[in-house]
Amino acid sequence: MVSLPPSLQKQVSVMSMNLSAKLDELQRGDRQLETTVALCEIRTQLQELTKSVESCQSEVSEVKRDMVAIKHELDTVQQVKEEIEELREYVDRLEEHSHRRKLRLLEQGLTLFLSYAILAAVLGMLQFGYNTGVINAPEVNIENFMKDVYKDRYGEDISDDSVKKLYSVAVSIFAIGGMLGGFSGGIIANRFGRKGGLLLNNVLGIVGACLMGCTKIAHSYEMLFFGRFIIGVNCGLNTSLVPMYISEIAPLNLRGGLGTVNQLAVTVGLLVSQVLGIEQILGTNEGWPVLLGLAICPAILQLLLLPVCPESPRYLLITKQWEEEARKALRRLRASNQVEEDIEEMRAEERAQQAESRISMTELICSPTLRAPLVIGVVMQLSQQLSGINAVFYYSTNLFTSSGLTEESAKFATIGIGAIMVLMTLGSIPLMDRTGRRTLHLYGLGGMFIFSIFITISFLIKEFFGYVQEMIDWMSYLSVVSTLSFVVFFAVGPGSIPWMITAELFSQGPRPAAMSIAVLVNWMANFLVGIGFPSMKTSLENYTFLPFSAFLAIFWIFTYKKVPETKNKTFEEILALFRHGNDRSMLNCVNALEGHIPPAESAALMVAEEKPHPDSL
Repeated sequence: MVSLPPSLQKQVSVMSMNLSAKLDELQRGDRQLETTVALCEIRTQLQELTKSVESCQSEVSEVKRDMVAIKHELDTVQQVKEEIEELREYVDRLEEHSHRRKLRLLEQGLTLFLSYAILAAVLGMLQFGYNTGVINAPEVNIENFMKDVYKDRYGEDISDDSVKKLYSVAVSIFAIGGMLGGFSGGIIANRFGRKGGLLLNNVLGIVGACLMGCTKIAHSYEMLFFGRFIIGVNCGLNTSLVPMYISEIAPLNLRGGLGTVNQLAVTVGLLVSQVLGIEQILGTNEGWPVLLGLAICPAILQLLLLPVCPESPRYLLITKQWEEEARKALRRLRASNQVEEDIEEMRAEERAQQAESRISMTELICSPTLRAPLVIGVVMQLSQQLSGINAVFYYSTNLFTSSGLTEESAKFATIGIGAIMVLMTLGSIPLMDRTGRRTLHLYGLGGMFIFSIFITISFLIKEFFGYVQEMIDWMSYLSVVSTLSFVVFFAVGPGSIPWMITAELFSQGPRPAAMSIAVLVNWMANFLVGIGFPSMKTSLENYTFLPFSAFLAIFWIFTYKKVPETKNKTFEEILALFRHGNDRSMLNCVNALEGHIPPAESAALMVAEEKPHPDSL
């Protein structure tokens, strides 16, 4: 039975007592009240009692309904609790499964066909390196050609200043084309694919090389300008598409080392252009058009080799949703039918970035989650170009001669720079996945900062102690060693890491747009350094490298504070770092632990960080 509320019990008791009293009065006849009046009072109190009882029944019904609702809520809470426990168990199983999957990914090796695909792709970066350095050696020959053309056209000699300006146009228009090509890279990559974009880009390479090679036959330096612009667009597209393609086909454990192959191809191209450009080979008035026209070789070779290679599996699966084609591509690249781990890893990346798939540049810039990796990618590109390395590439011969070396010795020292770049880039390949991108970049920037100071010191020694022959000899030695060491540390870090880490910081959706912005910034900085360095050298004289030293210090601090380690991390795990972007302690903790815990445990730490806390559930 359900008991009445205390207030209602009291009311009923009072009314019952009143009723009993009235009945007693009637029986005793103590008071001379009219019977009808007394009965009316009794009837009124009975009505009130009836209303109270009805009210009590209504309240009892409400209490019953409340109790049923509470019971239902308790059942719901119990059900939610059970679901939370099931979710926790599922997350634990998922973490364990991801951990095992990543361990299997880390066991993948370099196959013959993967090597072939990477070789075919990096011909685009070799093209970039070759055309960056090829214009420097035949400078005098090209200027003589421009003088001859001008005199034949206008019947008068052109001034030396005007010739220098025309030559600077031939040099700088390459970077302008590179900006256009780099900015278009994301659009081309999404529309035609990574492989398709590279194949189409070779048409530009062939056209540009033919225009440059036929410059002397056509007796037109405008053709040289146009050819340099077209080959610049070609190289700009290569710098966007090649790192993207390689990062997407490379296994997780080899992504760093294979990404370094980009810079290796650039340095090989630079070295080849320096060697072929000496006077004994093609650095002559007759040979320089052939030297420029040889840019057709990488384009034709890539057109022959690349069609055999598959399209990027990530592009096929995530962008085009062609799972079977992606599986076929992976089977060929991995030389195995066991490709489920790669497919799952790509699916995880797709889920992580599904909300931002096919993101535009404007959306990329405005996205709070992606803004931090975009800033890091841009600053990493600036750390490559504003480090002063292009000043060394473009004006190394002049730097060496101003330090006291003979003209012939300076030219061979310049070739030595190219050879050291190749050797050190080769040496950095195994270090990339062993030491880590962030650590190597810090070493590279730090070493460049130190030796940029020594280059400045060598200039000052020449000015203040130039009258002492022994000091000149010692200063020449210091200048050469400092410059070569500067190049060594560039090859270790800033030479290859910015291209690779920019592709690693983004998942499939925003990667093309991010690469376009980063490559555009790289080419713009390249152009500004090439145009501004002569004026800066004239204004600052012996202190020319001090601005670069300041930039290197700033970039070192930024890398130490902001750049995460991406070694042995999946794209999904890297994206998770920036989901926690507001929690800087998370990023700093991961960076600090990288050198002290095994890669597998580091991966588990990253996945565990994504798990929701029980309290939040």
